[in-house]
This record gives sequence, C-alpha cells and structure tokens, in this order.
Amino acid sequence: MNKLGLIIRREYLVRVRKLSFILTTLLTPLGIALFYGIIILMVLYQGDEVLKIAVVDDAGITDSLRTDSVGNIVFYTVNQDINDLKSGLKTSNYDAILTIPSISDPYVSNMAFDYFSEKTPSFDTQLIIEKWLENYVEAHKMQALGIEKNKLEALKTKLSIDPKPIDETSKDTASSISAQVGAGIASMMSIFLFFIITMYGSMVMRGVMEEKMSRIVEVMVSSVRPFELMLGKIIGIGLVGLTQIVIWVVLIGLITLITGIFFGVSMLEMNGGNSNLPNSAIGMANTADMETAQLVLTEIQRQKWGLIIPALILFFLGGYFMYASLFAAVASAVGDDLGESQSLTLPIMLPVILAFYLTIFIVVRSPNSTISVWASLFPLFSPIVMPARMAFNPPIWQVLLSLVLMIATTIFFVWLSGRIYRVGILLYGKKASFKEIWKWTFYRN
Repeated sequence: MNKLGLIIRREYLVRVRKLSFILTTLLTPLGIALFYGIIILMVLYQGDEVLKIAVVDDAGITDSLRTDSVGNIVFYTVNQDINDLKSGLKTSNYDAILTIPSISDPYVSNMAFDYFSEKTPSFDTQLIIEKWLENYVEAHKMQALGIEKNKLEALKTKLSIDPKPIDETSKDTASSISAQVGAGIASMMSIFLFFIITMYGSMVMRGVMEEKMSRIVEVMVSSVRPFELMLGKIIGIGLVGLTQIVIWVVLIGLITLITGIFFGVSMLEMNGGNSNLPNSAIGMANTADMETAQLVLTEIQRQKWGLIIPALILFFLGGYFMYASLFAAVASAVGDDLGESQSLTLPIMLPVILAFYLTIFIVVRSPNSTISVWASLFPLFSPIVMPARMAFNPPIWQVLLSLVLMIATTIFFVWLSGRIYRVGILLYGKKASFKEIWKWTFYRN
C-alpha cells in the first residue's frame, strides 16, 4: 500500500502543478460566466435606441390611442399623406412608416401591411410590429362582428394537471412544474457525468500511452506491480478530477451569486427607470416570470438532495473506475500508433454514448418506463442513467440494486483490466487485436 500511495501522490501532484491544469481550472468557470453573461446582457439590454414608427391608419383602428409603445418601439398615429411622409422621412422624427389599409370585410384572414424604412427591420422587430397589429385588428374585427371581448376571452382556458399522492397523509412533493424541474436536473446531471467520465477516462488513457511510449513504465514496473501502477494512476487522476470539480463548484457558485445580485439590481433599475417607454404588459410579464422563477426555486429546494448528491458521487466514482480501468487496458495494448487506439476505444465509448442519449431522449421524458428502469440497472448505463432518475424519486430498492450491480461490475472490470495491463504495458512492436487481448486475461504470472 505504501507503493500505491506514492504512485497516487505522484500522479496527483504532477498534474495539479501543470500550468494547463491551473489555467483550465480557473478559466473554465470564468468562460461559462462570460458566456451566460453575454446572453443575459443581450436579453436585458436590447439597446437604448428607440424606433419611432409613423402609423397611417386608413382603417381607423388606432384612432382611440394616438401613441402606443411596445419595448423600444413607439407607434404614432398621424393624419398625413403617405407620399409626404415618405418624401420627408429622412428629415422627420420618424424612423419608419406603417400603413393600415381599410378593412371592408371582417372575415378576411390574410392581410398585408406596408412598412417603409431605410433600414430593414430585424426579425424580432417584425414580430413585435405584427403582434401589435394583430391586437388592434382583432379588436376592430370583434367590434365589426358584434363580439364582446370578455366573452371571447372566457373561451380561452389555460389548463394544467396538479399531481397529488394517493395517500393524503404523505408529503405532497408533486406540483405542476415538478416534471419540468426534474427533467432539467436530470439533463444537467447526465451531461455532467457524461463529460466528466469521458474526459478523465481519456486522461488516464493518454497518461498510460505516454509512459509506455517513453519507456518510463519499464523502470517503474521493476519496483511495483503493474496492477498497483494502473490502480494508482486511476486513483491519482480521479483525485485530480475531484479537485477540479470542487474548485469549479465553488467558483461557479461565487460567480453565480455575484452576477445574480448584479443583474438583479440592473433589471430593477432598467424596468423602474425607463419612463420614456411605458408598457404595462412588460410589467405583467415580469411579474409572471418572477412567480414562475419562485415556483422553480421552490421545487428545486424540495428535491431530495440528501439522497441525490451522495448517489451522484457514488455513481460518478463507480462509473469513473469502471471506464477508466478499461481505458487504461486499451492504452496498455496499443503500440506507438496513436490512431490504433480509436478502434479499441469505440466499444468502450458506445455504452457511454448510448446511456447519454437514453437519458436525454427517454429517461427525462418517461423516467419510470420499462426501458428507463432497465437502463438504470444495467451496470454500463447506470452511472449516467440512475443519477438522472434520482430527480424523479425512483424506488429506493432500484437505487440500491443499481449500486450493487455497478460496484460488482466495476470490481470485475478493474480486475480484468489489470490482467490486460500487466501484459500489454510491456508489449512493443505488435498490434493487439481483441482476440489477442482476450488471451492476455488467462496468462499466468
């Protein structure tokens, strides 16, 4: 065990002291924050330039309101000739002209409105203008057809189901938004585990191949058993991954807290101080968004994190050791040709990829279906699938059975990889096939 500890210590310190590790660890959260910060800025700050549109209303549907605004677009109903407006548009205070022709037949379903401007409107601007027009045309048609607006609104009913437990004495953990929150958590966990397992498993493979090609391993196996060397490398790189994950979690948490406070204040200032563009609809939308965000936050807090987080750690460790040992075995079997490893790693990557796609396309949508249950119990899939199902409160016996099967399979693959590693790590100049690798498992020491 003393030699194993030395190997683990060496593998860990060599990697965490590298400049590439330090830069990746520190810059990755900053890059994520910068990416989402840019998106938030693009959503919140859509520009302070006001688009002023002169509306020539021949139908008279906007006469009751001479001025209206939606976001940063202001509509002015004017009584001027269209030709005079077009000729003087460059020197006027307007940026564009919108014409509303007379509506003689209220049963017309398709209508076109002319929009004159020197600049082509963006896609979002067109949607806003079209929605604004639809509201006024709809009101005009209802008046022409003698339809009361309140009766028409009464026909529009927003429906949702609110799941409830059969046993009223049990705690109601279901809500109308719980499925969406569970799907979001499941997706994030599956993506996280997929990339972590593949990234650090590949790191183990590259480390073994580098040592084999540089012949360093020949010196090391003279004083330590090949199995201890492989296990030490797997544990050492695994600790590197855990260190990086812990630092990422802390940094992302701090950045999220800081940016949340900053953008929260900025949103309040923007919504409260923009008096030039009054729009009650925006305020109502913000209120609805705040209520939805509160429901989501409440549902996230109601998740069984005391079970989800330990399960996430256990399945990560099991999946990492399982696949990292297989990557190490493949790396020991390849020669000097790096391209040779691709054909051997494909069978290892297939279960990981299949588990990821099963989670995203099936488990998230139907977590208790037959295929979801069996995928979460299958040891090669369970490190990715079962943590995702944890967000949907699966039966505890399924979680325990999945853990037992995964641990047993991991032990078997570590033993099997050790048998392959002890032969392949000292083999040079020969390309190993799957048949040849299988024979290595039966070689005696």
